[in-house]
Amino acid sequence: MTEGPPDFRIDHSELAHDGEFDEFAPEDLPYYSDWHGSFEKLPWAFTDEALAEADADVAIVGAPFDEGVSSRPGARFGPRAIRMAPTAWGTADAWSIQLQDEPYAKLTVVDAGDAPIVPTRFARALRVIHEKVYRVARAGPIPIVLGGDHSITYPSVAAVARHVWPRKVGVVHFDAHADTGAEQWGNLYAHGEPMRRLIEEGWIEGRNFIQVGLRGYWPDRATFDWMRAKGMRWHAMTEIEERGSEAVIADAIVEALDGPEVIYLSVDIDVVDPGMAPATGTPESGGMLARELLRAVRQIVSQCELVGMDVVEVAPPYDHAEITAILAHRTVMEAISALAAKRR
Repeated sequence: MTEGPPDFRIDHSELAHDGEFDEFAPEDLPYYSDWHGSFEKLPWAFTDEALAEADADVAIVGAPFDEGVSSRPGARFGPRAIRMAPTAWGTADAWSIQLQDEPYAKLTVVDAGDAPIVPTRFARALRVIHEKVYRVARAGPIPIVLGGDHSITYPSVAAVARHVWPRKVGVVHFDAHADTGAEQWGNLYAHGEPMRRLIEEGWIEGRNFIQVGLRGYWPDRATFDWMRAKGMRWHAMTEIEERGSEAVIADAIVEALDGPEVIYLSVDIDVVDPGMAPATGTPESGGMLARELLRAVRQIVSQCELVGMDVVEVAPPYDHAEITAILAHRTVMEAISALAAKRR
């Protein structure tokens, strides 16, 4: 009798073992599984007491606010989308190929939750964002703020500057727009004015406010004249095209630290070309590549003392395949990884 074909089996397709129900801890599971809402499934530290007990190096802060937008709304959903962005790793085994480092092995990172924002109360929102970021900074961690529209940078930078006072802060600001308008339809604190308010109130010296990636058709000539009079320095997309982003960022670092000792980094996702970051309120064609932004964040954080950061203007209703949320998430991860690599 002829022997038949072998049995089709998949008995050895998995590294199965007894007790597989408890095989993986929550931080080992995919990003969409056993998710409790925090960035990278990090532990929550909502209160001052929890922050003190965590003794963290970095704390994520949400600022779900978009009532300062002048065009497409939706950035209030940005913090949730960035926290939920797809990943290919578990928190426990995150490994930066770029920096050859394990970010969470060297840093304690927590999620401090959101500022207690309610809709319709614009001024209150800015006040509670300021208080939330200040409390986080005062407790010790570097606050990384997830916006929200760019108006949230005004209270966030002011909070960090207040905390490190009398040390001075330099700002490197990535954006398609200068956000130095005098007002927008009578509003002094919308997302087109935060940088002007920070300089006028004395939180940041104009000469140490460095902008990267400007392009398009706003603001107008008079606004740039004001910026020039205040000593502000900027590097338009045309300069990045001509010189390359790495050379431009090297200059931006020197300029931001011309007096100050520490850096606040503000990233408007619309600095990136909308082909790679479509989900934003005021898209402007011809921007940076995603890889240029990520490299720039590594370059800045690796070389400077970072005291605060924000990533803003992610508006999920306009996203496709979550690509903008993913880029914003990875921008934060590059900063965290660069901070960890400095511990070597």
